Amino acid sequence: QVQLVESGGGKVQSGGSLRLSCTASRSIFSISTLAWYRQAPGKGRELVATISSGGSTNYAESVKGRFTISRDHAKNTMYLQMNSLKPEDTAEYSCNAKGVRVVNVEGAKVDFEYWGQGTQVIVSS
Repeated sequence: QVQLVESGGGKVQSGGSLRLSCTASRSIFSISTLAWYRQAPGKGRELVATISSGGSTNYAESVKGRFTISRDHAKNTMYLQMNSLKPEDTAEYSCNAKGVRVVNVEGAKVDFEYWGQGTQVIVSS
């Protein structure tokens, strides 16, 4: 089992910045699609940003130009740099790693998906 541990959440004023980190207990990021999700109070979970194993990134329209997803394979860590924060960015943010790995010499593969515990981001106006 792989644990994803997040850090970096907190309270910030509108227009401020935060950087979230998500560190994996094992080296899986090179074979994973990584993502950040968020869930605001009373709302459903929203996909914020993804980065593929090849490095391609995608963002929700609401965060384009303000948020940047990145990863550091050597540190088994992914990041979400959040700039120009708005009150509507207030939510619990969770990291996700999903992929396929080979489990034996015959090449059998299994899917995997892991979640972080979530970190709270509060943006005050």
